[in-house]
Amino acid sequence: MSEQSKKNKEERYLEVVFKLLYLIIALMIMVGFFVYVNVAGVPDFLKPSEELVYQNVTDSVPKKIETKDDLWQAPDTLDIVKEPNAEQIFYGRSLIKNTSFYLGPHGTVASISNGMNCQNCHLDAGTKAFGNNYSGVASTYPKFRERSGAMENIYKRVNDCFERSLNGKALDTLGKEMQAIKAYIVWLGKDVKKGDKPKGSGLTEVKYLSRAADLEKGQMVYVEKCLSCHGTKGEGKINADKFGYQYPPLWGDNSYNDGAGLFRLSRFAGYVKSNMPFGAKHDNPQLTDEECWDVAAFVNSQARPKKDLSRDWPKISGKPVDHPFGPYADKFSEKQHKYGPFEPIAALIKKNKKK
Repeated sequence: MSEQSKKNKEERYLEVVFKLLYLIIALMIMVGFFVYVNVAGVPDFLKPSEELVYQNVTDSVPKKIETKDDLWQAPDTLDIVKEPNAEQIFYGRSLIKNTSFYLGPHGTVASISNGMNCQNCHLDAGTKAFGNNYSGVASTYPKFRERSGAMENIYKRVNDCFERSLNGKALDTLGKEMQAIKAYIVWLGKDVKKGDKPKGSGLTEVKYLSRAADLEKGQMVYVEKCLSCHGTKGEGKINADKFGYQYPPLWGDNSYNDGAGLFRLSRFAGYVKSNMPFGAKHDNPQLTDEECWDVAAFVNSQARPKKDLSRDWPKISGKPVDHPFGPYADKFSEKQHKYGPFEPIAALIKKNKKK
């Protein structure tokens, strides 16, 4: 073998040796990294932002568009980065959209709610017109509320939702989560004048029927329009990751309790009118007024968690026409206050106010 051949063979041998060494070193580094992560956790510089973590379960970023009906529109979410407390606002938004991830039965922060997300009732993270949005919260709170008979602030309003709609426990008002939720709600209403309630806030007011709501007709509406998403037993459809619902439960142990706003038929009917079935909008409803009232009656006639309501409505004359629990300041029955017809009750309340 010539000297040149020997030299070439040695070079190839060294080349193979060096490649093996590089491979061994790379493997050692990878093993060391995984051991570090398991012991110390993922380094902060590798963690995605709050918004990116839940990109798979969040809707598209809402952007302002021109409308003909002068409805309130949420600020562009992309503008949050301009705020001095941007991280807090983003966290508040994520808490509204992914409540169960943080605070549900298997919550990463605490286990204080039923597995539903705030946006199951406050649609599109509280930004949809007539979808129970937050547009008028910062502008109208603090305010007096008949239900509690006291002045309430935003903290009280949020905790009412946790204790009623989420059938859970109240948040610490000074805690990180409550402060973030408040920051997001305040940011959403930053362009609303104090005292104003923008058009499109709250829920649609559905005209009273001349009859009582019909549970049997409501069941027919539910089977035809609602069952495919919310289930035969109103159980909803839980996400694959078990954090929250794709479609929330409408009754049963994991739904809202009998102290929630949606347990009043007018609130449920108004919610359905502009938002259900999927794809419905305030200017393009899919159900008639009668269907809305009837399906509301059927859903709210089903079993659900109970709440102690003994301190609600200390002044009984202030109860709304469809508050389903007595005593009342009138002679109408509890059944009529729950299912209607509501027009005679409303007429009497109007007459008494004039007096």
